[in-house]
Amino acid sequence: MNSNQSILNIIKETIDLQSNSISDLNKYINIDFVNSIQLILKSEGRVIVSGIGKSAIIAQKIVATFNSTGTPSIFMHAADAIHGDLGLIQKNDVVICISKSGNTPEIKALIPFIKSSNSNKLIAITGDIDSFLALNADFILNSKVEKEACPNNLAPTTSTTAQLVIGDALAVTLLKLRGFGSKDFAKYHPGGSLGKKLYLKVEDIINTQEKPEININSNISNVIVEMSEKMLGAVVVLDDKKDIKGIITDGDLRRQLVKSLDIAKVKAKEIMTKEPFVINSNTMAAEALKIMKSKKISHLIVEQNNKYYGVIHIQNIIKEGII
Repeated sequence: MNSNQSILNIIKETIDLQSNSISDLNKYINIDFVNSIQLILKSEGRVIVSGIGKSAIIAQKIVATFNSTGTPSIFMHAADAIHGDLGLIQKNDVVICISKSGNTPEIKALIPFIKSSNSNKLIAITGDIDSFLALNADFILNSKVEKEACPNNLAPTTSTTAQLVIGDALAVTLLKLRGFGSKDFAKYHPGGSLGKKLYLKVEDIINTQEKPEININSNISNVIVEMSEKMLGAVVVLDDKKDIKGIITDGDLRRQLVKSLDIAKVKAKEIMTKEPFVINSNTMAAEALKIMKSKKISHLIVEQNNKYYGVIHIQNIIKEGII
């Protein structure tokens, strides 16, 4: 039975092998990488990324990265392409083909159609610069690796990692040259934490049905009932004109219970925190969280059109993935 150390050694050897192979890619960076970037930047179409086998999986990931960083892209499986999907390629599209050998039958069948149909420009990501793919490409991005991490040097491991790194390098370069910033990124990730930080407002997550409020002259039993029913751990104290005068939290109640001998006679105005922190409903949720953290509080009163709108609890924001 293999020892724990032998298992760890295999894992470390695999990581080291792939790491060294990726570092070696730097010696293959040439003017074709620059020309490929310029071609994509100037293109009025999309980037079509194609491959077969494990390279097809890498192609799908590259497409996902392109799309999320501002480069419109479509995945086209090389086998499906020669059985009808060639119609995906439009006149102004740039095509990237990925293949370690550059000589697979599907790639060899696909390339003539790419070159002849709309005279699309072809970028090759391949480990063999003398392959059919490379010789027919407009630009060659060399993804050569000396050895797969597989001990039999058969299973695509290091080679697919190299393809992925080249794809990421293209995407990041395009991103930087386009000035693609965090706000642009958030447009393509509205459900992600970054998108929520940039677009989610307090009014989008506050539950106006849970709107705890009490009159300034109410007794403490009414405060307890209102706080229990709305389950936000706080009530907002209003005057007869419905103007905000203060806030009472469950912490305020506990402190009052400890020090007061005649709790029944205590009024809301006697235990409320005056001049509480109030934000507008249009405030970004991320900003509200920042305020709560800096002030070391769990609640913020929310107003809309200068009127009491509700209470937002720190957990309302954290549940949205904003931290």
